[in-house]
Amino acid sequence: MDSNEWKLWYERPAEDWVEALPIGNGRLGGMVFGGTRHEHIQLNEDTLWSGYPRDSSAYDAKPYLEKVRALVAEGSYAKAQQMIEENMLGPWNDCYQAMGDLHIAFAGGDSFADYRRGDEPIHYRRELNLATAVAATEFSLSGVSFKRESFVSAVDQVMVIRLTADKPGKLNCQLSLSSPLNHAVYKAGADLISLSGQAPSYTEPYAYRIAEPVRFEENKGLTFGIELKAFIEEGHLEVTGGRILISGASAVTLLLSAATSFNGFDKDPHPDAEGKDPLLACRHQLQEAAVYTYEELRSRHIADHSELFNRMDLSLGDGGCSDLPTDERILKLREGQEDHSLAALFFQYGRYLLIASSRPGTQPATLQGIWNEMTRPPWQCNYTTNINVQMNYWHAEACNLSECHLPLFDMLDDLRITGAKMVMEDYGCRGWTAHHGVDLWRVAAPSGGPSKGPASWAFWPMAGPWLAQHPWEHYQFSKDKVFLAERAYPIMKEAALFCLDWLVEDQEGRLVTNPSTSPENTFIAPDGQRSAVSTSSTMDVALIRELFTNCMEAIGILEEDEAFGLELRQARERLLPLRIGKHGQLQEWSEDFEEAEPGHRHTAHLYPLHPGQEISPRTTPALAEACLTTLRRRHAHEGEDAIGWCYAWMVNQYARLGDAQMAHSYLIKLLKNPYSNLFNAHRHPKLTFYPLTIEANFGGTAGIAEMLLQSHLNELHLLPALPNEWSSGYIRGLRARGGFEVAMEWKSGQLQRVSIRSQSGENCRVRTPMPMRLAGAACPSDPLQEGRESEVLFFPTVPGEVYELYPLS
Repeated sequence: MDSNEWKLWYERPAEDWVEALPIGNGRLGGMVFGGTRHEHIQLNEDTLWSGYPRDSSAYDAKPYLEKVRALVAEGSYAKAQQMIEENMLGPWNDCYQAMGDLHIAFAGGDSFADYRRGDEPIHYRRELNLATAVAATEFSLSGVSFKRESFVSAVDQVMVIRLTADKPGKLNCQLSLSSPLNHAVYKAGADLISLSGQAPSYTEPYAYRIAEPVRFEENKGLTFGIELKAFIEEGHLEVTGGRILISGASAVTLLLSAATSFNGFDKDPHPDAEGKDPLLACRHQLQEAAVYTYEELRSRHIADHSELFNRMDLSLGDGGCSDLPTDERILKLREGQEDHSLAALFFQYGRYLLIASSRPGTQPATLQGIWNEMTRPPWQCNYTTNINVQMNYWHAEACNLSECHLPLFDMLDDLRITGAKMVMEDYGCRGWTAHHGVDLWRVAAPSGGPSKGPASWAFWPMAGPWLAQHPWEHYQFSKDKVFLAERAYPIMKEAALFCLDWLVEDQEGRLVTNPSTSPENTFIAPDGQRSAVSTSSTMDVALIRELFTNCMEAIGILEEDEAFGLELRQARERLLPLRIGKHGQLQEWSEDFEEAEPGHRHTAHLYPLHPGQEISPRTTPALAEACLTTLRRRHAHEGEDAIGWCYAWMVNQYARLGDAQMAHSYLIKLLKNPYSNLFNAHRHPKLTFYPLTIEANFGGTAGIAEMLLQSHLNELHLLPALPNEWSSGYIRGLRARGGFEVAMEWKSGQLQRVSIRSQSGENCRVRTPMPMRLAGAACPSDPLQEGRESEVLFFPTVPGEVYELYPLS
């Protein structure tokens, strides 16, 4: 095989699901184990969830809201929290489901036919090529070389598996389908088997034990189907008993399709009601794909995937160990060996995973992307909206995968409907929002009631304001005014309407949020009790202020809705300011409470540093120093629950602070943490096993991008947090706000060449770590500067033109 640069590879099959290799097309996913005598590919489809549409707002919270506000106002925080937990929490989210499994048992799964008993495979290699999105397994057995390739095509909407042997007639195997859900498998044609199944109507969250945690009800919930079609070269094929038997073949091509009856978040999914026919969809997918040869399917798939993946390239210098299997590289890194190219591989893996789990027209990436092996997965494998789903998309724009961001906006359009109904009925507010968790049915209410979920995470009505920043970011990077007018601004405006109505006056006439929590953290109240509920947490204020600011800027660009802009401006002026606490830290709550857990994994109150834009060492140095103090306090008290996604966020936060070495140190912590397939392992001390939570992969990729380029202060800041370990390298295809695409090369920590392509024709302002000149022009001064700064360049651009920068000397 060719270079290992963008490959995960191994010298043994996967033993567990978290070692298998992920493939996907945004909708259909697979985990490839790469066994020799038995191949196993675990299957997922992004619309297979438990449950069905329901009215999540009908839990009668409204009568308690004013009572809770009164308790908070008088300082009875623990009583307010108890009232919320007993009366204001809605139903749990439903669970994303494992769909099924494809099994390929070679000669029955115990031994290869025609081979000497006791023979063991040699020259084994299992790999995932990120550049082609093809998983492959190769080995030799008794003088025969076998190869398998697997991929999921977005252009043809099928999973494709190719089995070959280098000697004729040596492929003998049995193909079967199964599912952990209620199902039946049967013959559907001379070369075709079908699986028909039903998803649960209800699943209890994994952490709770009840007599019937998974419930199936007749005519309730989703149905689904899987179909498998085989094509052989030479040999014999027979379908019997829901199995495909192949003997004496030289090559086999398998096409697998899958679908559910899902027909929209607000439609009864059962086929007897408003649901689609999943097997009809499967059959159509197979018919469409079967007109192509394997080579054509593979070529079409690679062309589609590489158009996205190949937009970027990255090198972080020497010190790579790509000649070692990926699992060994992780072990070497844990032992202290440098491996800069592993960080680059991790970066590209984050991009690969987003391509594979979020494509236009699919569901957004969940807590585990698109991959899940359980019926009751951790945290329902849902859209956890107090950071996790947002982290999934932090890298979408900067890392040149703007299209992959679109499924999130589709979900926000749905939440504008369910969230609007919920806030009007339960809070008497206009607009929309959501809380801690969202599922396929777009439940917007706070989940976890009654009293199963503490308010520290269950009651957080700020998901709307945070999620609404994402379409604004999409506009900032693309400068697409049509998108801003037709999609982004309506989402943002309606989220802002909720905030206007949710804010209440305090005794001093300021606008505050009440009740308010800081995601998942707690404080010690003056009465000594531990609580999560107070007024105007720092994150609430930061989110609302940023949303109002973004809406006001959008109003200026679109030249409409000026009266609403004035209303937002007046409200913004009455919000609490950011404050520095008694320890020199950025204060997390409106009062300078003592933290119950000084080393808590969340740093939600640092939102205005990252991913927000309110705090910067250059524009607000005192607040930036307070953020640094906060991070140091967290680090000093760091507990066992400071885990992968926390490290990913800290990479981004330290990058924004310009602390390259701390950003790099947390990236190394993150790289020491994963499973052998580079999936983040959520190594939480309260868990008996460590599930995948994919936001650490995505957030880590975003962090590397932040270390190399920042554009949140209306300028392109090149190499703002370059660590000593990456003294030489290059990156191509990195995107910046303002509609720019950047390529950079650096050596010994110094930029050698910069290329900036303008997509929108905006003026370009560039901050560099050293004096540079614009090719073909004298070094122009920046009219925005008081006094000339040699490291700042300013120049107008033309759409489509490329501008080159070189060292001044």
